[in-house]
Amino acid sequence: MRVDTYRDRRRVWTGTPWEAANGYSRAVRVGDRILVTGTVGVEPGGSFAPDVAGQTRRALRIILDAVESLGGQAEDVVRNRIYLTDIADLAAAGAVHGEVFGDIRPCLTGLAVAALVDPACKVEIESEAVVSPA
Repeated sequence: MRVDTYRDRRRVWTGTPWEAANGYSRAVRVGDRILVTGTVGVEPGGSFAPDVAGQTRRALRIILDAVESLGGQAEDVVRNRIYLTDIADLAAAGAVHGEVFGDIRPCLTGLAVAALVDPACKVEIESEAVVSPA
């Protein structure tokens, strides 16, 4: 991950081809807020796990790495949105979300969409965090 500063914002890039092609950051921190862009569970080599649980786990790892790169932690996450190509996968994605966040219990919305950035993608997750004062 690469972190830089633009005006009053700190930004993170993970190096995916989508970030460069579409001109966006993986996450941006402004003040005490960290906003994480929709994140798919792409593996370092560009492949995707065959199941929604594996993709969800990977997406959440990328998200938490970005949050941590900007000074936050899992406990600071207050909202997640899970976009699924098949709403029947919400139980599996939600179970992984529950494993990762446990007692933190951020707000969670599950939505069905027609398609994601790659036909192999089953899930995409957006996240928001509010960093506690030091």
